[in-house]
Amino acid sequence: MDTSTPHGELLFSIFGALAQYEQALTRERVIAGLAAAKRRGKRAGQPQALDQEKIDQIIEALEAGVSKSAVCRTFSVARSTLIDTLARIG
Repeated sequence: MDTSTPHGELLFSIFGALAQYEQALTRERVIAGLAAAKRRGKRAGQPQALDQEKIDQIIEALEAGVSKSAVCRTFSVARSTLIDTLARIG
């Protein structure tokens, strides 16, 4: 496409406008799909590695003086997951 001519410049502008329009439609559809999933009770993203019961048991073990590495081995949890979870719950 030769954009140095008026015809080429017009076509380039039209294709750019169509690309922006398609991107806006895609964004709108994605947002609508996420909203519909949320209404159905679905959660976006990866499921949590630890459920609340396991977190409570881990906290009890840590308060009892068990080391983090022992807790990780006992509950089969990666150390980074344990640290992230503890930071998230405060």
